[in-house]
Amino acid sequence: MTGLSAAISTGESGDMSGDVSGAIASNSTTRTVDRALALLAEVCAEDSISLSECARRAQLPASTALRLLRTLEGSGFVDRDYDGSFRAGARLIQLGASALGRQGIVRLAEPGLRRMVAATGESAYLAILGPNETAIYIAMVEGTHAVRHTSWVGRSLPLANLAVGRALLDDIGPAGYVAERDRLEPDVTAIVAPIRRPGGVAGALSLLGPTYRIDDKTLHRYGDIVADEARSLGTQLGIAPPRSPGPARTPRQETGT
Repeated sequence: MTGLSAAISTGESGDMSGDVSGAIASNSTTRTVDRALALLAEVCAEDSISLSECARRAQLPASTALRLLRTLEGSGFVDRDYDGSFRAGARLIQLGASALGRQGIVRLAEPGLRRMVAATGESAYLAILGPNETAIYIAMVEGTHAVRHTSWVGRSLPLANLAVGRALLDDIGPAGYVAERDRLEPDVTAIVAPIRRPGGVAGALSLLGPTYRIDDKTLHRYGDIVADEARSLGTQLGIAPPRSPGPARTPRQETGT
C-alpha cells in the first residue's frame, strides 16, 4: 500500500511538472510574440524609427527590442537604414498589400479614386477607422501634378482635429464634405467625405493637395466631386441615394489637414 501510494504520488508529481513547464513555455512564447508585434506596430507607424524610440514606445529594454527587431529583419518584416533606424520591410509590405487587395471597399473605391484624380489632378485617398481612435490610409491614387501629395498608404493618424477624423465620425455638415487647411502638414489642404453604409461609416475619401493651388472656389468644386464619389460608394454599400440634390451648401471649413 505504501509503495503503491508512493508510485502514484510520483507519477502525479511528474505530470504536474510537465504541465507547469509547458504552461511556462507557452506563456513565454506568447509574451515574445506580443513584444514583436508591438515593435512591428511602432515601426509601421513611422517612415523610419530609431531603436531607442521604438523600444521606448513598446516599453521594452533596448537589448530586447534589438534582439526581436533583428529577428524580424532576418524574416524580411523590417529593414534597417544606413543610420541604424528601422522601417517596414518588403515582406511586410507585400503581406499588407495582399491583405488590402482583398478588402472589398478597396476594390469598390479604386474607380472613384481614379475619377477624382482625373477630375482634379490631386492625390486621392481611402481611409478607414483604425484602433485607438485613429484613421488608417489603405489605398490611394497619386495625383498628376508635378507638385503633389505623396503616398500615405499604411499610415495611421489620430482622428482628433483632422478632416479625416470628422468624416470617419460622420461629423459632416449638409454639404457632404469637410475641408481643412494646413492642419497636419503646412501648405496642404484636405477635402474629405464619409462613405456611409447601413448603420455607420465604412470609410472616407480624401483629396490632398497644396493649399496655393486650391482656392475657395476650387475647394468647393473639389468638395462636390469627393462627396459625389463617397455617396456613390455608399449606394453600392446599401445606402439609398438622395431623392434630389438640394441647394448648394457651404461646407464646414477650418484651417488644417
